[in-house]
Amino acid sequence: MDETWLYSITMTWTQSNNHWSGSIAAHPAPKKFQVQKFAGKVPISIFWDQDGILLIDYLPKGHTINVEYYYSLLVQLKDILKEKHCRKVTKGVLFLHDNAQAHRALAIQKKLAYLGFQYLHHPPHSPDLAPLDYHLFPGLKKQLQGCHFSSDAEVIAATQTWLDGRPSEFFLSDLQKLEQRAKKCIGLHGEHVE
Repeated sequence: MDETWLYSITMTWTQSNNHWSGSIAAHPAPKKFQVQKFAGKVPISIFWDQDGILLIDYLPKGHTINVEYYYSLLVQLKDILKEKHCRKVTKGVLFLHDNAQAHRALAIQKKLAYLGFQYLHHPPHSPDLAPLDYHLFPGLKKQLQGCHFSSDAEVIAATQTWLDGRPSEFFLSDLQKLEQRAKKCIGLHGEHVE
């Protein structure tokens, strides 16, 4: 599980940081692009397993991801797991999320135990062990680069289209990479893994 922000206007790095060379008189320096203040942003939470996306939640405007909100997402996830994987989930669920404040709350830890999720502790300051940060979100954000959406609904539709196009092998390879990175992190005694 992880979260990120998606923006209505997503500039590419080259658009916002064009290189300039030449004489000032012949070629004025290019203007840098900035995201306009009215550009919308959509917070997204994604829960997934080796077969694909289990639950996507787009946070409504004016809300924040707090303990109560996250708690409700965990209940939804448990229901989805019962429905989709009723025969597969026999040994329990290994659950990994980052160290966000809402995730570390005692109420959430208790809820995970109550739901039968075995929580895998995510080491602090370890983005190399957050699968969505090195696999899913970069691909999604690359797909959205340079796009200009007129509404949050368009951002959500484009996101949904891209996510729906990922085969199950995409998610399985992500878990395999996580296992490799975790072993490397253990071998390095918790040092950062590139």
